[in-house]
Amino acid sequence: MSDREPPRRRVPAPARSGQPGAQRRPGPGARPARRPATPGAKSPGVIRLGSPRPRLRLVSLALALVLIAFVVRLLQVQAVDASEYTAKADRNRYLSRTLAAERGGITDRNGVELAISVDANDITADPALFTRKATKIGDAPEQAAALLGPILDKDPDDLADKLRTKGRYVVLARRQTPQVWTQIKDLKSTLADKAGADGAVNVLAGVLQEPSSKRVYPNGDLGAGILGWVNADGRGGGGIEQQLNGELSGKDGEIRYAQSGGRQVPTAGSTEKPAVAGSEVELTIDRDIQWAAQNAIAEQVEKSKADRGYVMVQDNRTGEILAMANAPGFDPNDLSKADGGALHNWSLEDAFEPGSTAKVMSMAAVLEEGAATPATHVTVPNRLHRGDRLFRDDIDHPTWYLTLNGVLAKSSNIGTILATGQLGATQKEANQVLYSYLRKFGIGGYTGLDFPGETKGILAPADQWSTSQQYTIPFGQGVSVNAMQAASVYSTIANGGVRVEPTLVRGTKGADGHFTPAAKPKKTRVVSEKTAKTVAQMLESVVDDEEGTGTKARIPGYRVAGKTGTANRVDPATGRYNGYTSSFAGFAPADNPRVTVYCAIQNATEGSYFGGQICGPVYKQVLEFALKTLQVPPTGRSAPGLPVTFTP
Repeated sequence: MSDREPPRRRVPAPARSGQPGAQRRPGPGARPARRPATPGAKSPGVIRLGSPRPRLRLVSLALALVLIAFVVRLLQVQAVDASEYTAKADRNRYLSRTLAAERGGITDRNGVELAISVDANDITADPALFTRKATKIGDAPEQAAALLGPILDKDPDDLADKLRTKGRYVVLARRQTPQVWTQIKDLKSTLADKAGADGAVNVLAGVLQEPSSKRVYPNGDLGAGILGWVNADGRGGGGIEQQLNGELSGKDGEIRYAQSGGRQVPTAGSTEKPAVAGSEVELTIDRDIQWAAQNAIAEQVEKSKADRGYVMVQDNRTGEILAMANAPGFDPNDLSKADGGALHNWSLEDAFEPGSTAKVMSMAAVLEEGAATPATHVTVPNRLHRGDRLFRDDIDHPTWYLTLNGVLAKSSNIGTILATGQLGATQKEANQVLYSYLRKFGIGGYTGLDFPGETKGILAPADQWSTSQQYTIPFGQGVSVNAMQAASVYSTIANGGVRVEPTLVRGTKGADGHFTPAAKPKKTRVVSEKTAKTVAQMLESVVDDEEGTGTKARIPGYRVAGKTGTANRVDPATGRYNGYTSSFAGFAPADNPRVTVYCAIQNATEGSYFGGQICGPVYKQVLEFALKTLQVPPTGRSAPGLPVTFTP
């Protein structure tokens, strides 16, 4: 290699401006000059960078639109629709439930509890906690229903339907005993422990309880026809429970609280409107007398294989009902075992022809009108032709020579027809007079108790009586009454001829403890005191005289007034006469009356069906018990002994 330096390459100097062929050297960052295209030669590819400004504007516009949409939506939620969304939030966060008022109790006249309310639980659920989202399984309602069905005694399918409903609250079963909730709670705890151990689902987590109350009748079937029952909705379903439901039920309250998972959030606050407890109702019934009456009639109905029977016990001075017994009865604590036909108070709902016990009204009318006296002679043939019928007495007999008192004592239908025929110059006039007395005694009208289902009986106006009715009504056929009406007739005689409307409620005691007595009963003068006293003496002959039909009703030491009845009975199924209504009515002490008792038995099919034979002993048993319970002493005076027959 030569040590000589190579010749330096000569670089041409830049052309000067304005000189021919001079070129401007590009400055830093300047674009290279485009070479002039050579004809026929291809142009090399050129890359040009686009301007970012349009894209930035587009992105900025999109972001601005999104922000505007958010702002508009925010304004709509926060300002325009704020109240609607607040309400929705409250509905989801807050729950409202009813605070059931405690139902008032029912007691007898001495404060003995006949119906009370005890602590119970309404079993509820939050359906939102049984969804697939909440439980991660699809059949949570079915699984929970299968577990709860046997405990609540409910159809699992019905429970599952409730658990699948929309909303946050549903009632599965009302008024369950504390033991039922304890059983559910223990099962929930078991499932919760299992869920914590192996990750299983506690399908009962959404089952809850609310405090409630359950109606209990401490004496079982005692007075069930009077008391009635409370249905699943907490309303009275019959009897006093239905009649006075408003007073007994009180006023429900309401509580509104924040919740989470179906449970109340204690720190979130709540609003509450307290419930007002129902009033306590005090009846006129005496529990002990009611028990005696119910036992006596139940035994006789069973012994006679009868359809049913009833006993009324009334204080004739005040009109207060001391007992109202029906047989067969039912236990309002468990209606599932009750016969549907027994869920009534038949002593008020059953209309029947009273038979000879109605003769007391005919005799009172005859005496009050002055048509006869107890000693008036009445010749009674074996048969009597009137209108289109041939009438007879219960037994065949030779011609009887009876006094008017004897007609009642021997319960002669023919003698009663002859006596009431003297009430007017014509039979039509006599019918009208008798009708007016029947109405004053309360026949054909409601008793004044306003009891659910009560019948007012059947009494056609006198001008509508058929040819036979104008002769049968005087001895109690062709007219219908209920047992309370029949008892009230005898209480009217016992009370000196003044009818006092019967009462079943003494008063109510409010939540404040204030007792409000019931309105005083209406009083109506039916016959004079003299007539009433005379009729009472005639009724004594029915029991005391050996020829009377009511000798089985005698009570040693007491003067007893009574009357038997044996009437043809209309079969409700066919509308035709079939069987008999057997009855006995009266009061004691006859010379200073205090207690009236009426007994009736429908369609006795075994043994005797005569009222004196099957109702007389019931009457005696109940009346004797009532007199002792009320501590009514004997008067010590002797019966007058009115004549029954006369010598022609």
